Amino acid sequence: MNQKSLEQRIEEAVKEEIELVPYNQEWKDLFEIEKKFLLNKLPAQIISRIEHFGSTSIPGIAAKPIIDILIEVTSLEETQKIIVPILQNEGYDYFWRPINNDNNSPHYAWFIKRNNKGKRTHHIHMVEADSILWKDLLFRDFLIEFPIEAKRYEELKLTLAKNFKNDRVGYTDGKTVFVSEVIEKAREYYKIK
Repeated sequence: MNQKSLEQRIEEAVKEEIELVPYNQEWKDLFEIEKKFLLNKLPAQIISRIEHFGSTSIPGIAAKPIIDILIEVTSLEETQKIIVPILQNEGYDYFWRPINNDNNSPHYAWFIKRNNKGKRTHHIHMVEADSILWKDLLFRDFLIEFPIEAKRYEELKLTLAKNFKNDRVGYTDGKTVFVSEVIEKAREYYKIK
């Protein structure tokens, strides 16, 4: 069996096509199903909480049909030793991924779940309680509370998806300024420092 190197796997993953689809009410249910599966499969002493985030958690906006799940783990070291083999045996792709797409930023455990046609269905992000990724919940909550901001985000994503159809890094980088601005608004609105 010819195993691909990490570099080959990353190169393929970042070039996969970006497809946005209209909001689907079933995304909430798909999150709940996956959450239940993970809670049944993974050791409870490592998992602290599981949150639905990303665009599929924001009602009414187009998104990649991939359920993003943010999981708080008590230890990334234990995650690598115990959880990674469990999820790899279930067919998930695993990456030790930098938060800011550069090797100088903190890393975390990231998994891709695919359907039987090879299409991504879920992204699982496992981080510790002090990770900066938790700020993404502020972004989610603010866009849920302010649908006009959510629509602005949707418009940006639709434009970026056209311009970066097979460049996931470019697509993500194109959202950075908007996301940062919304997170700052959310910090002020929710009175979080």
